[in-house]
Amino acid sequence: MPDCPRCHKPVDARAIACPQCKTPLKAFGHPGIPLYRSPSAEFLCTTCIYHEDDTCNYPQRPFAQECTLYHNQAEPLVPQTSRYISGGLPQSIKNWCQRNFIWLALIGLIIISIAMSV
Repeated sequence: MPDCPRCHKPVDARAIACPQCKTPLKAFGHPGIPLYRSPSAEFLCTTCIYHEDDTCNYPQRPFAQECTLYHNQAEPLVPQTSRYISGGLPQSIKNWCQRNFIWLALIGLIIISIAMSV
């Protein structure tokens, strides 16, 4: 559970405003968009990746202390995903057989039919 930036009490991650001090936690009218706040008197634009590459279209730029577009320069735009560790060829064959079970059953029936007719 994240903490409220004003009263520092735990708040539900889906909450639009803090239930104790009523500080807005999400963008006004857009409950799915987080509202970023600068922790002190400094501006968010100084550390925002969109300000650096001049793609920011936020009206309060470059003096924004609250922003819905903020992304820290120190963090990558796309989070690192864990690499899938394969089980090798046997695991690949097993996965393929599970995905294509119907075709394998059909081929098996055809082989059995041909074997019985000979």
